[in-house]
Amino acid sequence: MGSSAVTGLVVVAAVIVLATAFGVWRSRRDGQFRPVTRRGPASPTPAVGSTAAAGGRPAVGRPSAGNGTPATGHVPATGDGSATEHLPAAGGSPATGQPPVAAGTSAAPPATGAVAGTLAALRVDPGTPVTLLQFSSAFCAPCRATRRVLADVAATVEGVAHVEVDAESHLDAVRTLDIWRTPTTLVVARGEVVHRAGGVPTKGQVLAAVAALLDDARAA
Repeated sequence: MGSSAVTGLVVVAAVIVLATAFGVWRSRRDGQFRPVTRRGPASPTPAVGSTAAAGGRPAVGRPSAGNGTPATGHVPATGDGSATEHLPAAGGSPATGQPPVAAGTSAAPPATGAVAGTLAALRVDPGTPVTLLQFSSAFCAPCRATRRVLADVAATVEGVAHVEVDAESHLDAVRTLDIWRTPTTLVVARGEVVHRAGGVPTKGQVLAAVAALLDDARAA
């Protein structure tokens, strides 16, 4: 066997090992809610469609195609009055042929005033103790699975609402709230984003993320 063939086998083996390690790392992180830490003043936001952002991270352009379902219509309140709401697309067509966006971070959106305005524009009611704010995109099976989990929690747990957003139609919100992939779920309480998760969370993970927030709201 020639040296080139041996080199090729080594490269293939290395790729398989790296892919397996990434898959294990990704599966362990998916659906896990991480506390959001507040950052300082906002830094300039890269333009949509740019290839790189400050700090070397990919810039947010169009949310990943093939990774989400655009939200349409409105689902009325069920169960105890908690509701799932879908923000309609603001025109435009589903993204096609776009590569997946990068995995999200646990950093909070930079500007508190901008975040408050964005949450209001997305119809997040500050009077609701906890809102599960889900960002989805077209043709996304994980987004549909996430919707089912969050809607179930909102329908069965008093004080929890679910709002789903079509990421492609709300790119300003995507940038302001630091959304890097779909599905991404933000847990909003007291008008602030306090937890976030990428991927499909389990019902147990969602309940654990909102339990302390609901206890605080009841004690207030």
